[in-house]
Amino acid sequence: MTELTKRLDDEPAVDPNLPPDPSRRFWVATTCAVGGAAGVAAAVPFVGSFAPSDKARAAGAPVDVDVSSLAPGELRTVEWRGKPVWIMRRTAAQLEDLKTLDSKLADPNSDRPGFTPDFAKNEYRSRIPELFVAVGICTHLGCSPTPELAAGPGPGLPSDWKGGYFCPCHGSYFDLAGRVYRNVPAPDNLEIPPYVVSADGTKITVGVDESNQA
Repeated sequence: MTELTKRLDDEPAVDPNLPPDPSRRFWVATTCAVGGAAGVAAAVPFVGSFAPSDKARAAGAPVDVDVSSLAPGELRTVEWRGKPVWIMRRTAAQLEDLKTLDSKLADPNSDRPGFTPDFAKNEYRSRIPELFVAVGICTHLGCSPTPELAAGPGPGLPSDWKGGYFCPCHGSYFDLAGRVYRNVPAPDNLEIPPYVVSADGTKITVGVDESNQA
C-alpha cells in the first residue's frame, strides 16, 4: 500500500447528514468567480470586434474640401461613403459650351427623378456655376467614367466633343454638367450628392444639405 493510499484510507468519512463545510463552499465560490471573470475578460475582445471601426463610422461623415486652390479647368476627386466624388472648377468657355448641348442630351433639364436634387436643377447642375460636384459613377452598371475634359475629338469620343466624361465600359457619354447623351447605355445623368458651399466659396462640404442632413 502506497503512502498516498494510506492517507486517503485514514481520512474520516463525511457524514451526509452534516451541513456542508463552510470553508469548502468558500473555495468553490471563489473558483467559480475567478473562472467567470476570466470568461468575461476573454469575451470582451470578441464582443468588441462587433463595434464599428473608426473608418466605418467615418464612411458616412461629411467631407470638407478646400477648393481655394482649384484652378479653372481642374478636377479633384474625393471619397464620400466609399464613392468617388468629382469637384471641378469649370472655365467660362466650358460653361458657355453647356448651353449648346441640349439637343444631344437625353435629359438636359434633369427632369428625371432620383439623381438631381432641387438645388441642382439648372443648366449647370450646381449651386455655383463654375463649381461642379458629382458622384463619379456611371448610372448604367456602376463603372467609373474617365474625365475627358478637353474639347475636341479623341479615341472613342464624338468629333464635336465639348469636354465631359466618357465611360469606357459600355460607351456612355456625359457632358461637363454630368448630363447623359442620347442613345447611350446609361439611363440617367450623373448623381449630384448633397453638398453646401461656404459663404466665401473656398470650401465645399460633401454630405450635407441646407438642413444639415445627408
